[in-house]
Amino acid sequence: MPGSRHSPCSAPLQIRIAVVDDDGSFLHDLGKAIEAAPDMELANTANTLTQALQFLDGPAADVLLVDLGLPDGSGIEAIYKARRRWPGCPIMVSTTFADELHIIQSIEAGACGYLLKDGSLHKLAEDIRSLHAGGSPISPLIARQVLLRFRQSSNAFPPPPQENSANAPPALSTRELEVLGLITKGFTFDEIGVLLKVSRNTVMTFVRRIYGKLKVKSKVEAIQEAQQRGLLGN
Repeated sequence: MPGSRHSPCSAPLQIRIAVVDDDGSFLHDLGKAIEAAPDMELANTANTLTQALQFLDGPAADVLLVDLGLPDGSGIEAIYKARRRWPGCPIMVSTTFADELHIIQSIEAGACGYLLKDGSLHKLAEDIRSLHAGGSPISPLIARQVLLRFRQSSNAFPPPPQENSANAPPALSTRELEVLGLITKGFTFDEIGVLLKVSRNTVMTFVRRIYGKLKVKSKVEAIQEAQQRGLLGN
C-alpha cells in the first residue's frame, strides 16, 4: 500500500515504513498503530517475497520491517536484497521465529534489529523510532541467543584469572626473583651484591620490595612464602 509524503507545509517529515509480512491481522493492527503515530507513515506493504522484490526497485523507505516466513520464499532474501538496493535503510525482523539459524542468517543478511511478535504495537512503534535513530532493537530472548552463540564461537575471551585482580599478590620482577633465589641458597646481602655487581644498598632495596610483595618480615618467612607460591622452581 503506497504511502504519500506530506506536503511541504506540513511538518515534521515522517518516518516512511515499508513492511513485508503475510499476516493480515498483524498488518491491520500495525497500520492502525502507524496511523496513530504523528511521526510515521506506511509507505509500502508486501505480502509475498515477489511483491517485496518489486517495491525494492522503487524509492527507498526510511525503515523496513520484514517477516521471515513468506508464502513464496524466505524474508531473509528480502533483507539481503534490501541491504544492497536500499543501503541507507535500516532493516528490522519482526517474526515468530526464535531459532538460532534464522537469527544468525538474518543478521548476516543485513538486519539491524530482531523482534519477536510478542510485544505491544505501541512498543513496536518505539522500536521503529529507535531503529530509525541508529539503534538496534532486539527482543531479550533473541539477545540471549546471540550472546550464547558469540560466547561459544569467539576466541576473544581470555581465560579467567586464578584470583580476583584486587586480591592477587603483586608479581616479583626478574631481578627480585634472582635475589630471592640467592637468599634461599644462603648467600648474604654483601655476597649477593658482589654476584650481581650492585651495591649492598641496592640489594637491600630489592629485599624490601620482596618482603613487601610477599607480606613477610624475615628471610625465613620470605623463603617459606616463596615455596608455597611456587616462585623458586625446582
